[in-house]
Amino acid sequence: MPRYQYKEIDGKKYLETSLSDYSLISVPLLNKGMAFSDEERKEFNLYGLIPPHQSNLTEQRQRSYQALQRKNTNLEKYIYLRDLQDSNETLFYSLLSEYIEELLPLVYTPVVGEACEMFSHIYRRPRGVFITYPNRDYIDQTLKNIRFDDVEAIVVSDGERILGLGDQGAGGMGIPIGKLSLYTACAGIHPATTLPILLDTGTDNVDRINDPLYIGWRHTRVRGQEYDDFLEQFVTAVHKRFPHVLLQFEDFAQRNAYPLLERYRDRLCTFNDDIQGTAAVTVGALLAAVDVTGVPLKDQRIVVVGAGSAGCGISHLILNAMVQQGLTEQEARRHFYLVDRDGLLVEGMPDLKPFQTLFAQDRNAVANWKNENASFIGFTDVVHNVRPTLLIGVSGQAGIFTENIVREMAKNVERPIIFPLSNPTDHCEAKPQDIMNWTDGRAIVGTGSPFGTVTRNGKPFHIDQTNNSYIFPGVGLGLISVKAKRVTDKMFLMAAQALAACSPAKSDKNANLLPPLKQIREVSYQVALAVATEAINEGLADPIPLDQLPNVIKNKMWDPVYLPYKRIESI
Repeated sequence: MPRYQYKEIDGKKYLETSLSDYSLISVPLLNKGMAFSDEERKEFNLYGLIPPHQSNLTEQRQRSYQALQRKNTNLEKYIYLRDLQDSNETLFYSLLSEYIEELLPLVYTPVVGEACEMFSHIYRRPRGVFITYPNRDYIDQTLKNIRFDDVEAIVVSDGERILGLGDQGAGGMGIPIGKLSLYTACAGIHPATTLPILLDTGTDNVDRINDPLYIGWRHTRVRGQEYDDFLEQFVTAVHKRFPHVLLQFEDFAQRNAYPLLERYRDRLCTFNDDIQGTAAVTVGALLAAVDVTGVPLKDQRIVVVGAGSAGCGISHLILNAMVQQGLTEQEARRHFYLVDRDGLLVEGMPDLKPFQTLFAQDRNAVANWKNENASFIGFTDVVHNVRPTLLIGVSGQAGIFTENIVREMAKNVERPIIFPLSNPTDHCEAKPQDIMNWTDGRAIVGTGSPFGTVTRNGKPFHIDQTNNSYIFPGVGLGLISVKAKRVTDKMFLMAAQALAACSPAKSDKNANLLPPLKQIREVSYQVALAVATEAINEGLADPIPLDQLPNVIKNKMWDPVYLPYKRIESI
């Protein structure tokens, strides 16, 4: 396959390629539509293949935005954007960057959830790689494709735990595609260096298997040793083909998420965004909220509802921040109360998972609590006895933060911090407007899904979405810029602190915790700088002088603009 390459003369960038006519305009990353100049149309045999009008990116963006607005449903808008991405990537990213606050919920949460459910019915063109269990012996051959020579970032999912929607099988491909779109839009990682991968190990979703249009492997999920061996085969192949790649695990079931992270985090540059990215954006927002309340982090009483991989990941990073501020780990652990389906995590409970044991409360410490049920410590019991200052929800249980719960919390805290983080929107633990009403506008609220504007103390106020897009694109940019060998928890803590430093609330306590999404590229740069610096300091990256690091990162950030093209015979 002919290739293309970027060149620069006297500071002016251009692109060389041997492609022409349909072969050129059919490549999404190279297609400029009507923005090809007259000289380029002649040089690349494009006369007659595109309309005669010579356009530009601004005009194309306006036309695309108007077309998008004419779509009646969010799913139709998602489909339009995906088609645009598959026909003209520069225009797609220019549009997404220009209207990031409006379009991010369409490209990712919450609309991507519906798109994953309907993926088999809206599938149009190939994007990314489906690696299917029956074809596991062809992984090396698949990844050898010349199209993947420049890959630096991979997002992989097996589709088993898509947001709060559960097993979507091959439809889970919507998640890696969406995540990598944000890597580019939010942090400027070149789209040619990204690769979405779906590991199709079957599905236990009967609706998917019985769907005559389902595009995945019609088989119940592979489990146990066979699954572990398959993942090992995949990771080994990835590391062999891309020795410096960043591999991000996404939306794996709880039973697999933590074990996979622990198994591979010391072998290659990898992280799990559900665990570590969610934790970092939550801690970043929390650090900003703590500044507003005036109650130090080490004095917070923390209740987390949902003790899965996300809940424990958040708790672990908060604990690390407390230790950094002077507490011992044992002292910090006493501040956490994690509630799962079986109630408060307590030492000695049956079926406690290894990642949960760190946060299990001492039985003696809760022995004298007043409980509704003598043999069970439920969520309501925890709130009554702990009097939390911080309430985090990652349970996927809509409405579990009831009016009684929130009012009880607010009765004992001047500025309660309440983060209902579950996705998508209809799985959120409480609606922000209700929380404001129940706390007389005193609550500091962050959500996982977009909720827009609420009324706070009689005035409109935009609710912060603690979206992982504030973290993982910048983390990825930092890691890739210095060719980091590993990803550590300290790097995510540095990312959280970098995000908190960008908080508008630092200068105005009535402002938002998180900066507006229109500033996301600057935020990603700051996060990248913090992560890359930490990677170098830990000896896990190329030894780039720290004073050169800002330029290294900035030079890595791609802008969605059209370059002049020059034709050559071959590359």
